Amino acid sequence: MTRDIAVVAFAQTGHRRTSEELSEVEMLMPVLHEVLGETGLRTADIGFTCSGSSDYLAGRAFSFTLALDGVGAWPPISESHVEMDGAWALYEAWTKLLTGDADTALVYAYGKSSPGSVRDVLSRQLDPYYVAPLWPDSVALAALQAQALIDAGDTDEPALAAVGARSRAAAADNPHAQLRGPVPRGDYLVRPLRTGDCPPIGDGAAAVILAAAERARDLCARPAWIRGLDHRIEAHALGVRDLTDSPSTRLAAERAGAFERPVDTAELHAPFASQEVVLRKALRLDDGVRVNPSGGALAANPVMAAGLVRIGEAAARIHRGESDRALAHATSGPCLQQNLVAVLEGDPR
Repeated sequence: MTRDIAVVAFAQTGHRRTSEELSEVEMLMPVLHEVLGETGLRTADIGFTCSGSSDYLAGRAFSFTLALDGVGAWPPISESHVEMDGAWALYEAWTKLLTGDADTALVYAYGKSSPGSVRDVLSRQLDPYYVAPLWPDSVALAALQAQALIDAGDTDEPALAAVGARSRAAAADNPHAQLRGPVPRGDYLVRPLRTGDCPPIGDGAAAVILAAAERARDLCARPAWIRGLDHRIEAHALGVRDLTDSPSTRLAAERAGAFERPVDTAELHAPFASQEVVLRKALRLDDGVRVNPSGGALAANPVMAAGLVRIGEAAARIHRGESDRALAHATSGPCLQQNLVAVLEGDPR
């Protein structure tokens, strides 16, 4: 890396079970105004814009072009889009700034899961020849992973319940979380996963601003410097993977420099309680690391934005002086198939 790049601002919606009265643009615009307002920048000051969303959730092709109404695409802007969680849009923006083609970037992501069955929509990510025709939904696949962990002795049902309880207790102080405070574990959805072990279905959006070098210090009192960023993918076929481990997460963390020095905070994109067990092991996180102080994806899981929220939450803690070195993780696909790891640091106090 030849340039220092930092997250200088972060904003998100209050995540809700449904926002049927709002279009994607109406949901997104307040977030864009807030994140720009934090830095005093205008749309014309942004060198590059990148977004993450899913046409499958929206139910129409090229749906992201409608969201550009909220950004303002005239006069013409330098813009790109990824059909992925917004964390991968941040990766593209980061590489753009590293090349020197821009000094600032706006990254945003959004998703409305409430209009349809997100469990069925996510099945379209599966192998189209052997797995997708069976229509296993996202919860059923996560339950296979949870059962594999239990069979291996890595966890049990009370331990999974404790993950959910801790996450939602942490979310009590997060005004943006969809679920806050004590939440009943509930009935089984698919054994061994109960309702409390699974993410809430909801709508939401998030945005961050990246800036390079001294521009970052001009825009933020304590920038969250991106010291490393990497993403890797597992084999597409679930049958050839060990669901109790995540080599791609471990490799991404290694390449991002996460193991060079300890982190004090980790924001993990673990939509299911069992996935936190896998990620803690892969990322070598001990009890000294505060995991998901925002509540994580068990408190709010806006599909296509939850990974970007993890990076934003980690950066915001650095901005506020509550963390010095943080790890942020994002995932996509069934059973932690694709994984991205970012390492963020603040300037010495």
